Amino acid sequence: MKKTINIGLLGLGTIGSGVYKVLKKHNREYRRKLDVNLSLKKIAVKSKRKKRGVEVKPEMLTTDPLSVVNDGEIDIIIELIGGIVPAKKLILKALNNKKHVVTANKEVMASFGKELFDTANKNKVDLYFEASVGGGIPIIKPLKDSLSANKVNKIMGIVNGTTNYI
Repeated sequence: MKKTINIGLLGLGTIGSGVYKVLKKHNREYRRKLDVNLSLKKIAVKSKRKKRGVEVKPEMLTTDPLSVVNDGEIDIIIELIGGIVPAKKLILKALNNKKHVVTANKEVMASFGKELFDTANKNKVDLYFEASVGGGIPIIKPLKDSLSANKVNKIMGIVNGTTNYI
C-alpha cells in the first residue's frame, strides 16, 4: 500500500489556489511517479465566505491557521500567506512540530532565513523556499545538490520588484 502524505495549506489566494489546482490535477501522476498519495487535508483562509477560483469542500477550510500547523496528521505545511506576521510564527510552529515546510514567502525568508533554517535543522525537518526565489525558477536545489562540489562565489541576475523592495 502506498504511503499517504498529508498536506496543510496556509492561504488560498492566487498562489494558494494555483497550488490547490496543481495538487488536484496531477494527483494521479504523483501517486504513480512518487509511489505516495498526496492528500490536501486542511486549508487555512482569512474568510470561509470569500468567492474563490477553485471549488473546495467547506469542511477542508478553517480560519484558524494554528489548527493546521498543530494537526498531528499533517506532514507538510505549505505557507502562502506572505508577509512576516503571522507567517513567521506559523512557520516556526510548524517546524517545531516536526513538519516539513514549503514557502513562497520572500519577506520572511529574507528577514528570518537563518532562524528558520536553524529551527528546521534542530527538528530534523526540511524547509523548502525555492518558490520564493527567482520567480520559482529552480536554482536553489541545483546549487545545493548538483553543484555542491563547485565553489560558487556570486550569482547575478535581474530580480523582480518585490525582491528589490525587500
